[in-house]
Amino acid sequence: MQQADPQPDGSAQPGGQPPGRRRVGLLFSVAVAVFAADVISKAIVVATLTPDRPVWLIGGFLDLNLTRNSGAAFSFGTGMTIVFTAIAIGVIIFILRTSRRLRSLAWAVTLGLLLGGAAGNLTDRLLRSPGVFRGEVVDWIQLPHWPVFNVADSCIVCGGFLAVVLAARGIRLDGTREVRARSGEDAAAKPAGGPPAGDSRT
Repeated sequence: MQQADPQPDGSAQPGGQPPGRRRVGLLFSVAVAVFAADVISKAIVVATLTPDRPVWLIGGFLDLNLTRNSGAAFSFGTGMTIVFTAIAIGVIIFILRTSRRLRSLAWAVTLGLLLGGAAGNLTDRLLRSPGVFRGEVVDWIQLPHWPVFNVADSCIVCGGFLAVVLAARGIRLDGTREVRARSGEDAAAKPAGGPPAGDSRT
């Protein structure tokens, strides 16, 4: 059975599902996958590794090194645990509120990476010692000349990079692309009778 095409206003024809709902579903699917991978990997690492006694893999290129981090990603801002806990909560609330306007596939993946990563590290800060809102994050992945990190950290960095790329390309949350006005030189070089500068028609 053929699925109904979405309408211009974002709704779906009878029998179809609004594209916004599918994008939100993708966002939460990515977030849950990231969160599960982060929590499970940390549980395995804590149960099997000894702190500060790294296990060398891939010829020393990749190490498994269990450490505790009270700062942000890659051990930045050590000692500011409560501040970063508040920031993580704020990021999660912002993404949940923003998801109501989501129509872009790329933004759904991006926000899913950020949401899952923020939730993964926030879980450590809430449940691990030395206490609620002050818990230290479990880091365990180490590369040469790079701070120790975890799955959540890597997803937060990837999500942040994708967000910068999408914003630079003018792609909005609703899937539309920002139309930038042409420069004066480009407008002057355009043949007479053509569409005005900034016209997005194709």
